[in-house]
Amino acid sequence: MSAEPAVIDDPTRSRLRQVHRAASDLRRGVPVVLTGEAPLLILAAETGGTAELAELEAVSAADLVLILAPARAAAILRAPMSADAASVAVALPNLSHKMDIYQSLVDPLAIQPAVRDMLRSVPTPPLADAAIGLAKIARLLPATLAVPLRHDLAPLIAGHGLVDVAAADVLAYKNTEVAGLRQVVSADVPLNDAPDSRVVAFRSDGSGLEHLAIVIGRPETADAPLVRIHSECFTGDLLGSMRCDCGEQLRGAIRRMAEDGSGVLLYLAQEGRGIGLVNKLRAYGLQDRGLDTMDANRALGWGSDERNFLIGATILRIMGINRVRLLTNNPDKLDAMIACGIEVTGREPHLFAPNGVNDEYLATKAARFGHMLD
Repeated sequence: MSAEPAVIDDPTRSRLRQVHRAASDLRRGVPVVLTGEAPLLILAAETGGTAELAELEAVSAADLVLILAPARAAAILRAPMSADAASVAVALPNLSHKMDIYQSLVDPLAIQPAVRDMLRSVPTPPLADAAIGLAKIARLLPATLAVPLRHDLAPLIAGHGLVDVAAADVLAYKNTEVAGLRQVVSADVPLNDAPDSRVVAFRSDGSGLEHLAIVIGRPETADAPLVRIHSECFTGDLLGSMRCDCGEQLRGAIRRMAEDGSGVLLYLAQEGRGIGLVNKLRAYGLQDRGLDTMDANRALGWGSDERNFLIGATILRIMGINRVRLLTNNPDKLDAMIACGIEVTGREPHLFAPNGVNDEYLATKAARFGHMLD
């Protein structure tokens, strides 16, 4: 099995590192400078408090705005948003009410009508899409506070210890995320249902995220080995949650590959269809109040599926596997592998019966995500 890293040039590596520094700072409640057409000083709404708000407002004479994903703005404002927009800007009322708005970021169904009436949409800053994109990379709620900066002020602020990152690099992140992806280590890990197995770890030079390949037998010798792309699910895989079918799919795939003689299960660090564990738990809370899986994710500001399947395709190529039989019910995975240059010789269904708790979840998969569950 090849362990060669994906080719990455120094400029790309530097840009990736800067994106991840900026995302890390947002998670820690530190403002970040977005550079480009009209620089913005941004702060993740989720990690900002009254003191941080006051600091942002002191930097610029312009009004502080809240940048939201359109679906989240629609949930908070109870108003339709343009389907073509990637972000929406909302002017904030006086400082005493801003913390009330933050509560609505976590629970868009609970915002008080009096607070909603104070909000108004304003022209969206040119770099707003990158602000939302950076919050998503940080696995935070897709909502940022922003103030515009003069071009001459942006480097001065960055010089005071704040990270500056090019908006263009944030927007290009999904295409460059796999740069430098390489195999780190491989170890034999016999499993109950597949004694002849090993776990191979991969890491990207840019993000530091670690993805795994659970390798059963010797799939590299097969013409088209059985492959499953599985996104990590802490609640289902580890805790045995009945809200989803992830744990059954994980263990069922390993058994199936052992029976088949070989296979690869790609275990990707893309919890909750790419929104992260904390946001998945937030979505669960909205589901308990009547929203389905897709609408809950959208109400939080996420897309219906934020995963990057190019990561899985790149891992397969590093392993020397270019032809596969895909173990999946999800047509998007089939399309993604083909689009990424992996030849899919066939689809193998991967079905599990509802358990009385996940019935609606599975029905939503079929009706709204197009999963083939018949």
